[in-house]
Formats: sequence, C-alpha cells, structure tokens
Amino acid sequence: MQLSDFDYVLPDERIAQVPITPRDAARLLVAGNPVQHRHVSDLPDLLQPGDLLVVNETRVIPARLKLTRSTGGAAEVLLLETIDPDRRVWEALIRPGKKLKVRECLFADGVPLIKIGERTAAGDTFFVNLLGDADPLQLLEQHGQMPLPPYITAALDDPDRYQTVFAVTPGSAAAPTAGLHFTPELFSRLAARGIDRVAVELIVGLDTFQPISTENPLDHPMHTERYRVPPETMEACLRTRKQGGRLVAVGTTAVRALESAAKTGELAGRTKLFIHEGFDWQLIDVLMTNFHLPKTTLLMMIDAFFGPGWRSLYAEALREEYRFLSFGDAMLIERSRSQHP
Repeated sequence: MQLSDFDYVLPDERIAQVPITPRDAARLLVAGNPVQHRHVSDLPDLLQPGDLLVVNETRVIPARLKLTRSTGGAAEVLLLETIDPDRRVWEALIRPGKKLKVRECLFADGVPLIKIGERTAAGDTFFVNLLGDADPLQLLEQHGQMPLPPYITAALDDPDRYQTVFAVTPGSAAAPTAGLHFTPELFSRLAARGIDRVAVELIVGLDTFQPISTENPLDHPMHTERYRVPPETMEACLRTRKQGGRLVAVGTTAVRALESAAKTGELAGRTKLFIHEGFDWQLIDVLMTNFHLPKTTLLMMIDAFFGPGWRSLYAEALREEYRFLSFGDAMLIERSRSQHP
C-alpha cells in the first residue's frame, strides 16, 4: 500500500464554495451497474423499507478564534475538543505555533480570552484555557467564527448552513458534512417509506483536517475522537440487521462511531479506529458520503468499504462536474461483497 494509491487530481473549480439551496437538491451519485445520477431528494426511492439511517448529531461550535498577541501580532486558535466538563480547557491548533509561548495570553477586542498551555502528547496540538466569566459557549458565540475548512474561501452568509438540521450536542470543530443535505421534509418522506433514523455522536477531530503525512499510509498516526452510541441506537441497529434491513451510515463519522462501538463493545469512549483495506466490518451496509480530498484517511475508509472501484466513481463525478468536499454533492455506495464477512 502506498500513499499514491489514494491520490487523484481535484481541480479547484470542482471544490464547492457555497452550499446549495435547498439542501436536498444536491446531486447524488449512486453506485451500481449502471451508475445513476440522482439527487439527495430521491433517497426515499433509492433506499428500502426497513433500512435504518444512522446520523451523527454533533453540533458545530464557532471554534475558530482570530485573536491578538500582547505585541499586537495576529494569532489564530482552532478549538478541537473540550477537556473538562466546564468547557474551560481545550485541545487546540494554534498559529503561529512556534512563536507563541506557554502561559501567553491572546486577546479578543482587548480582553484576554485564551491562555496557551503545554503541547499535548500528540505533539501538534496544545492545551489552552478559555478565559472570562461568561459561559464558554457564549464566549465562543461572541468571539468565534464557524470553522470552515481552509479550501472554502467564500464567506458563509448563514452559519446554520454549516450545521445539520438534526444537530443537538455542541462540541465539534467540523460538520458531519453528509448530514448537511437533509431537511425535515426529507426525513418525513423517508419515514413514510418505513425508513427510520437513529443518532450517534462523534466529536469531529483533527484527522478531518489533516492529510496523510507518511509515504506508507498505514504509518499515519490517528488522533483519538470522542464518541457515544446510545443503547437504544445500538439496539435498533441490531434489530434492523436481524430483520434483514440495512444500516445506512450518513457520513464517515457515523461509521467511525458505530464501528468503534461494535469493535470494542463500549458504547462510549475515545476511538482512534483506522479503517483501511482489510477492515473487518461489523455493522454498516450502505454509506452516503461526500467526495473527499486526496491522500486522506477518509478516502482510505471509502476504499475499505467499496474497494478500488471508488476511483471510477470519482472519475465519473469529475466528468459530470459534481461538486466536491464539504459543501459539495454526495454518493451512495453499498459495501463491496468482498468486504462482507
């Protein structure tokens, strides 16, 4: 296995800069023979009664802080995950990381907001303290920005468009982007077809932002992410499989949460599950996912799930001018038979 196995050419013009309206008007490439070019709004016709959708209900927080040093220089902090229940201590990416000093304070509108702590064990992130008397989430609403990925350079007029309609628990520094395509009306139409949904939670972490940095992809160090699978969700999943229905993951984060719980037997905890070729799948049968960046662990997951045929699907999507990445279109794939136990 080589890093080049997960590379492809992604032209800048194929990277979606703004979300489409309405949400479910996004195109949906459906794997099969032949490939179908549909829309997300067609999902009730594409799935089967008795199938079960699994969504990640995490809510994105305005985690990007553009701050000022006491010297007047600029600094930026991206809060990745809270470390304590009071949301005062966070793991974060900071820039400029080599210049900022431990115990240095960073300011927002002349008021100290962030105090830099030590590097984490991972080495590329820092502990930081969120200062101020106000509720931490209120401070972030006041001073933070939605943490759009760096490849999105257009301004986002409505921050709620980088939020799923089913988001509940604040905590993530990135959206579970496959879920951005759903509307309440679409869920109603799915339910009328006998297709229900359950929720998991996975706090989207650093590996969403980072490409693979090693020539042998299997040497890539995975960061841990916090996940939670409610007991009623796991019960519904097992019941669906027993009754012959399929588990349809909405996005790669739902996959990581559910397969982590199945692997470990723990319904909540931290996972550094690395899904790649040869992975022993336990639960997920169908995956709806956006198109991912080259040379990423997300693309390795697609390869593990669908096999090398992902290349032809991506080539088809590029030929047909699909929109890629977070605000882009999606595809619907079923697990390769060779990947079934």
